[in-house]
Amino acid sequence: MSVDTVTTFFALLAVVALAGVVLSAVTWLVTKVRGREPRWSVDLRGAVAPVALPLAGAVALTCTLGSLYLSEVAKFPPCILCWYQRIAMYPLVVILVVATLRRDRSVGWYVVPQAVIGLGISVYHYLIERFPDTVSFSCSSDVPCSTVWVWKFHFLSIPAMAGIGFATIITLVLLAGSSAPGGGEGTDRPRRDDTADEPHRLQETSA
Repeated sequence: MSVDTVTTFFALLAVVALAGVVLSAVTWLVTKVRGREPRWSVDLRGAVAPVALPLAGAVALTCTLGSLYLSEVAKFPPCILCWYQRIAMYPLVVILVVATLRRDRSVGWYVVPQAVIGLGISVYHYLIERFPDTVSFSCSSDVPCSTVWVWKFHFLSIPAMAGIGFATIITLVLLAGSSAPGGGEGTDRPRRDDTADEPHRLQETSA
């Protein structure tokens, strides 16, 4: 399988993930404006939330394996900013797998900050690629950060796909947290206190 075929496959996955992130963001904005979440969104969130953590782990694993493929098989040397993004991404695989096994939906408290940092680095790296003349320094003379190794669909490069991966993980982890106790729509409703009816039952029994 050629490198171009593999990178096109990764780009297609990124497009699908980006569509999901945009849909989630638009739905959140609509809910904030209208003060009510659309019914179809509630049903979709209820279906996705239980598997959001394993999906986030799968995204992190795909990004990790993809980056290793690009450097070890395709022989695209990673620049310094690539390494920073890897440092932010690789531990998320282990963290999300453990959180999935433990069903720890509060994992967002330590996944989201790390993913946000990785997303910020990806955005910065992408801007360097698109506007190299605005940067007064180069990460390395051997491997400049402005080098574009992959360019798909006229907007996707390696840092762009990495950034979409971070954004997708953030979205999925927040979605998983929203269905945890105290997390919103997915929370369990308070149980009815049946003991309040106990005196009435006693009176009916004695009668």
